Amino acid sequence: MAFPASRRIKPPLSGAFFAPSDLADLSLVRALAIVSADFVSSHRHHHDLSLQRRNSRELFRKIEILLCFFESLLDFAAPAASSRFPSPAVLCFKELYILIHRCKMLMDYCTQCGRIWLLLLNPQISGYFHDLSLEISTILDVLPIGDLNLNPDVREQMKLLRRRSGKSKLHIDPSDESLRLSIFSFVNEFESGRVPDPAELRTALVDRLGIRDARACRSEIEFLEEQINVHEEDADPAILIGVASLVRYCRFLLFGFEELGRELDKRRLLFRRSESQSGEFTVVIPKDLCCPISLELMRDPVIISTGQTYDRASITQWMDEGHSTCPNSGQALVHTALIPNRALRSLISQWCADNGLPYDSPPECSDASTPCYTNAAIEANRATVEMLVKQLSDGASQDDAKTIAVRELRLLAKTGKENRACIASMGAIPLLKPLLCSSNAITQENSVTAILNLSIYDRNKVVIMEEQGCLTSIVGVLRHGLTVESRENAAATLFSLSAVHEYKKRIADEDGAVEALADLLRDGSGRGKRDAVMALFNLSTHLECGDRMAKSGAVSALMGALGNEMVAEDAAGALALLVRRPALAHAIGKDDGVVTFLVGLMRRGTPKGKENAVAALQEMCRRGGASMTQKVARLPSLGGLVQSLMLTGTKRARRKAASLARMCHKCVGVEYALARTGSLSVSVSMAAISVPVL
Repeated sequence: MAFPASRRIKPPLSGAFFAPSDLADLSLVRALAIVSADFVSSHRHHHDLSLQRRNSRELFRKIEILLCFFESLLDFAAPAASSRFPSPAVLCFKELYILIHRCKMLMDYCTQCGRIWLLLLNPQISGYFHDLSLEISTILDVLPIGDLNLNPDVREQMKLLRRRSGKSKLHIDPSDESLRLSIFSFVNEFESGRVPDPAELRTALVDRLGIRDARACRSEIEFLEEQINVHEEDADPAILIGVASLVRYCRFLLFGFEELGRELDKRRLLFRRSESQSGEFTVVIPKDLCCPISLELMRDPVIISTGQTYDRASITQWMDEGHSTCPNSGQALVHTALIPNRALRSLISQWCADNGLPYDSPPECSDASTPCYTNAAIEANRATVEMLVKQLSDGASQDDAKTIAVRELRLLAKTGKENRACIASMGAIPLLKPLLCSSNAITQENSVTAILNLSIYDRNKVVIMEEQGCLTSIVGVLRHGLTVESRENAAATLFSLSAVHEYKKRIADEDGAVEALADLLRDGSGRGKRDAVMALFNLSTHLECGDRMAKSGAVSALMGALGNEMVAEDAAGALALLVRRPALAHAIGKDDGVVTFLVGLMRRGTPKGKENAVAALQEMCRRGGASMTQKVARLPSLGGLVQSLMLTGTKRARRKAASLARMCHKCVGVEYALARTGSLSVSVSMAAISVPVL
């Protein structure tokens, strides 16, 4: 349970560095003096780090000596503006320029990354400090110090620096290494099913590592999780998950629930401010956080093959429409894989938190995509969940403490079926249910989102649906939620629960559920519309839900949604199922706009959208009788679209198109010939239907 000490990391924030090619002699020395002075001023108060103390101090001192060297060169060469240096010296100056930039990046890395992450990589980081020292020695061995006009004291300092750098040895601080091994010993205790001693945990994290409050502890957790998400090759994700779980346990064990109260107060104040100003309080979203396609704040940023980042929903729709180029650059896509941009997602989350805006990135629905949870992580999370659930069940607990506990349960339930199973088994769902009716907007939002994340695990769906009043409370949030995010997540929860067939009728019969989904589909945000249409699609697959959906206005909402490209595909799929009822087929077919939108979807939609559209038309003709078939068959552009689908559509689309063609032929004389060999030929009677040239 440790990173191999012999394994060397790539230089932190490594990249290609080049010395300025247009500079030489004095101008190059001036540039060196500037970058050295920048290093010294930036790290004057940070070179004595809590970790890597000796290595950072020695590196800082070496750059200080080099700065004196460059300044001395400038002082002694100033009277002769045309001074030139020997070519070996110029070559060394260029190498030093690159080296100093790398030194600065290493120090920046050590000061900006999490302390625990830095501790875990202690041997590797020490090795990189040693590499830099050896590189300084190599450059100084080549540098002709005797040929340069220098202050005698500076000359002696440079000679001493050369000798000391040449004798430099790898230094791994024994105290740092002891602390690193202590962290792994705590993880090993959880791995063995034991809970570490709280006093030893406090000594290690608070006294020795300097993590002194809940905010600092949370920052450490977030940094570790970011490394897990980006799959840093320097560390085993399974080990990092175990350490992150340990730190999360320590956060509540050592600092309790009161430390973050001020943060909740800040968000609550911003929420009330935005409410009281009736929409006048606006926040300008940074351009870098917006999707180049939708121009909205990205919820699930992903990277495509060209390196550009888009919101997953927008770029997926772009690709589904048949595009094979990058929308921003126009470059051809080498592949269609979408890689989560975890770093940007973290920035978006932080920006939303700073501005008091709700943000909850999508839960990881596929547990296969997440790193394997070790027994240490499972046991540490179990101990954490036990504390959180106890906080919720404590009647004397402060409301802010409960809000923090709910938020942490929501985050834990976001990834890993182990976490979701553990939270439910500890009895969290009955305790979350009453919080759905909370008058605190933050508490309500976290509660419904926690239940959404828990519902992804199939066994938890049963617990949620069997908890008396839980479904009613979820629908209540959907109808009267205090924030848009709460209402949208309630709709997403109904979509998740309706994946189980026997629950569809119960959800549809719940008072106000279908009506609220229909309202969200009409008036919600882009995300809200998607959640609502998917929930309605699931409900429409149950034969007994059709009448309820018609009476509640859901059918008319689905008809209207055909005009929205974002949800038209799923709306068409739901209508294709609903029109199996003759009464609904007649009612929907009377609306000329519906038929027009379906034909448009056959022309411009994704393969799935075209399939749903032709299926809806085929069912309308089948259930609506001759009058409906005649209305559809006489559409000017139908023949060409049917031809295209019979040739290039999905398997189901070809089958539905062929069935629609036969019905049109029987009704108004459209002729379609299907070859027995499996190849497909089409002939259309122009007297019956006008077919455009494709």
